[in-house]
Amino acid sequence: MMKFLFPLSSYSRRASSLLLALRLLFGLLLISHGFQKLMNFSALAGGAFPDPIGLGPEVSVALAVFAEFFCAIAFVAGFLSRLSPLPMIVTMFVAFFFAHGGSIAQGELAFVYLVVFILLYITGPGTYSVDHALATYFRKRAGSRS
Repeated sequence: MMKFLFPLSSYSRRASSLLLALRLLFGLLLISHGFQKLMNFSALAGGAFPDPIGLGPEVSVALAVFAEFFCAIAFVAGFLSRLSPLPMIVTMFVAFFFAHGGSIAQGELAFVYLVVFILLYITGPGTYSVDHALATYFRKRAGSRS
């Protein structure tokens, strides 16, 4: 389980730097969207937020804030990189396919986020991440017990 949660990647410095830059760029952009939703939660939950899957606007906006703000913060840090992108991917999937009807013309940003987050989920966080530091620590600690 620890290897799944904290993968020890062996990317080059260049590849890890690129992964860090992508996490920072797309993660911080998503955080700004989530922060706007968090600051306007009452207004959005009052019915101004789309409810594409029928959970109610309050639950829909709460899930979007969780994914776009809290999970994106973990994503930027490269923390729990096997878990934190999943709510972001689901949110962008719902936004693109349900809220925007799968239309690139209307949901281009959601589609770009969706693709980028799926690709970064597959690649993992790289060397410059909290996950890598924790993986290194746990493996050294396990090795010293032997």
